[in-house]
Amino acid sequence: MTPTTEPQTQSNPRRRLLLFPAPFHGHINPMLHLATFLHAKGFSITIFHTNHPTSPNPTDHANFTFVPISDGLTHENFSANDMLEVVAVLNTNCRGPFHDRVAEIMSEKADERFSCMITDVLFPFTQDVAAHFKIPRILLRSSGAAATIAIYSLGLLGAKGYFQIQDGEAPVHELPPLRVKDLPVPSWTINSDTFLQLGRDIYNATISSSGIIYNTLEDLEGAELAKLNHDSPIPLFAIGPLYKQSVGLALGSWKQDHSSMVWLDKQAPGSVIYVSLGSIAAIDKTQFVEMAWGLANSNIHFLWVVRPGSVHGSERVELPEGFEDKTSGRGLVLKWVPQIEVLAHPAVGGFWTHCGWNSTMESVGEGVPMLCWPCFWDQKVNARYVTHVWEVGVELDSVLERGEVERAIKLLMVDEEGAEIRKKAKELKESTELAGREGGSSFTALYSLIELIRST
Repeated sequence: MTPTTEPQTQSNPRRRLLLFPAPFHGHINPMLHLATFLHAKGFSITIFHTNHPTSPNPTDHANFTFVPISDGLTHENFSANDMLEVVAVLNTNCRGPFHDRVAEIMSEKADERFSCMITDVLFPFTQDVAAHFKIPRILLRSSGAAATIAIYSLGLLGAKGYFQIQDGEAPVHELPPLRVKDLPVPSWTINSDTFLQLGRDIYNATISSSGIIYNTLEDLEGAELAKLNHDSPIPLFAIGPLYKQSVGLALGSWKQDHSSMVWLDKQAPGSVIYVSLGSIAAIDKTQFVEMAWGLANSNIHFLWVVRPGSVHGSERVELPEGFEDKTSGRGLVLKWVPQIEVLAHPAVGGFWTHCGWNSTMESVGEGVPMLCWPCFWDQKVNARYVTHVWEVGVELDSVLERGEVERAIKLLMVDEEGAEIRKKAKELKESTELAGREGGSSFTALYSLIELIRST
């Protein structure tokens, strides 16, 4: 039976949840989806956020209370290549301010019951704060189960010498079907003091928490979830795709260009490839040019997101000379679009993606096959699973070449060779829809999560 919203009485005060996402689009968005779902079930929501430019806009989320946390970092710090270093600094700088703001909120809302904290797995310092205030802490992990296992295995794989192997195609026998080049960390980071200490802190804070939320589903990563569950001393909740729980939610701080939807309405079903490499990744000028001409030469209609700063050294990105003439009438280039709406549009038949986990889950949830070009971290694991386990995508070589780009786009979108990929993508969409219905795996896990929160 679906739990009902509890009325607020003196003996049953309103329950408040304290949420703290890491300050990156791929971490903020699933937390906001989760917050929207939990608010609809009767919980009051307070969201803590750092000073990062991607922080959510409170005016877009009138039902939530937003509390800023001083992080001591500048925009330039967040633009650095080593995001692990940024996360480590955040864990140091935010500890005191977060503790103080939690104390203030608890004092201001003394008539409410603070059921739990839900914080990003990258913020292990929040476990100490939760313990101090005697509030249970549940984690939200923004990567998939397969990538989590790969991340947990890095120490063992490093000790076995995998990071000295020069052949990126060499198999990782402990983690099939991954290859050395699919492992979710560059080799220069594996032995860094920052990486090792952060990993220890995350592990210790994880096993001290009350549960872990995964934005995935049993039909997608059943074997991987079973392994994690077997090895975990705390309960796991696979409740994805989370975006399905909060339709219409405004996300992110960047202005979304809805003219994309007007343009898509004029295109034939399944005729458009949507191209977006996410909110962080930047490529070099040569890669950008090869990408552009591969799109142009494919003769496939496209919607291409080219955000400012997406090419190294160029805040304002210039399209190659002749590109617009070549693609006139069949392409649209914009700075940012409402991705979930785009992927759900019937005109979209493919997604060229960096394979961030949110994008991967959204593509799976809408039945859109993927052209995978991963950049870093868990994206490489995700791409390998998309192409070799779920078989709903094609992977591009890391060194882009326009002819190969053209061939890959045609295979994904129109060639007979890609028909099975397109078919399996539609089947996965059906699986995600079933998982979210009453009796489905994600539906059941969501309400198990609610019961855990209510039991605290």
